[in-house]
Amino acid sequence: MARSIRMLYRGRQGRSRHNVNWDAIAQESAVVLTAAQWRFSGGIFGTEGRPVLGEPGQEPNVYVTNVGPHGRPGGEAGGVEFLLHAESNAPIDVVVTITALDPVESVTLVE
Repeated sequence: MARSIRMLYRGRQGRSRHNVNWDAIAQESAVVLTAAQWRFSGGIFGTEGRPVLGEPGQEPNVYVTNVGPHGRPGGEAGGVEFLLHAESNAPIDVVVTITALDPVESVTLVE
């Protein structure tokens, strides 16, 4: 069964490296990450809002690359490392959704 969490990153611009430890992920997990600009709408804890495409004509490119799940062999904590890209002229708030899927069934070497 798929499980998802969201991480809110404030004031992002350019490329940054991140690691999120989460026991739902192991080295053999299939993991999907999505990213988008985040618009806050207030709320008691300041985390309420929604993903947005940005202002018309000024939509920043927000995406993740180099996704690498890790964990368990030898006792390493489960989680995922990734690069977050926020191609914007000014710092923006970004949301990353991390979805852990079932383990990968096989690996095939392709030359």
